[in-house]
Amino acid sequence: MRIGMIGLGRMGANMARRLMRHGHAVVAYDQAAPAVEALGREGAEGAGSLADLVARLPAPRVAWLMVPAGVVDSTIAALAPLLAPGDVIVDGGNSHYVDDLRRAGALAARGLHHVDVGTSGGVRGLERGYCQMIGGEAAVVHRLEPIFEALAPPQDSAPATPGRAGKGGTAERGWLHCGPSGAGHFVKMVHNGIEYGLMAAYAEGLSILRHANLGRTPQAHDAETTPLREPSHYQYDLDVGEIAELWRRGSVVSSWLLDLTAGALLAQPDLAGFAGRVSDSGEGRWTIQAAVDEAVPAPVLTAALFQRFSSRGEADWADKLLSAMRAAFGGHQEKA
Repeated sequence: MRIGMIGLGRMGANMARRLMRHGHAVVAYDQAAPAVEALGREGAEGAGSLADLVARLPAPRVAWLMVPAGVVDSTIAALAPLLAPGDVIVDGGNSHYVDDLRRAGALAARGLHHVDVGTSGGVRGLERGYCQMIGGEAAVVHRLEPIFEALAPPQDSAPATPGRAGKGGTAERGWLHCGPSGAGHFVKMVHNGIEYGLMAAYAEGLSILRHANLGRTPQAHDAETTPLREPSHYQYDLDVGEIAELWRRGSVVSSWLLDLTAGALLAQPDLAGFAGRVSDSGEGRWTIQAAVDEAVPAPVLTAALFQRFSSRGEADWADKLLSAMRAAFGGHQEKA
């Protein structure tokens, strides 16, 4: 197939490369001309503008967006008037599924199709493939199957699920038509909410192990410090990097995320290159909003999201106020 790729950042460029490796022709566009030129040297056909990209695609056209959620609307507004009825716009970024519903309706009025593809795989997707969660019209999704197959991981990337033989379906091939418009991004939204929780669990657990030698350190004895009652219980100098490596093998908590964690600790055992400021790009918030609307308890995912806020200093003012209250009612002075 011949497909237009709009947005050549960390994900878009590698997805274009993977498509080309599987024999698809890619017309590439990005506002940054050097990104287009770089991909052009690898075999893509570079476009100088959205109009140029559209002109280079055969009808019915397929334009795949890999742009930040905040600029999807403006990109579609510029792209849609250039397209013809029957053409498809695929949003492979992390848009809010509610926006998909609005966009699909507006594009349908022009005779255009909208497909939302929640895409997971990160910067390793070029080699590993991309897990794709898809929403849209069944006939249009079916037409794009060769694209999804090329981007997806090979079927043997995960062992077969016992008892699944003969079930068929595309999930075991790394992509799934989850439902109508918005379904793909809804599933990806919750996927990322779960990701927040998994990351927080690994980080908190390994931090507990790292501090297991607290009993070897001098203990403060004053009214502002909770005493460590049994220092002898915390005398372990544990190598958390080695423990992460160990857990990769045969443990029930093994995962690709743990693989990456072990790699990070091997490269920087003290994590000196990181400040600990953890961003959130929206999906965690939207997941919690959906949980509230559905009255589904999600305390782990909620706590993981709030911890990300705290990591960026969003709790500083509240912490200062707590300290002020302690000083006011008990004369407690902050420790240096």
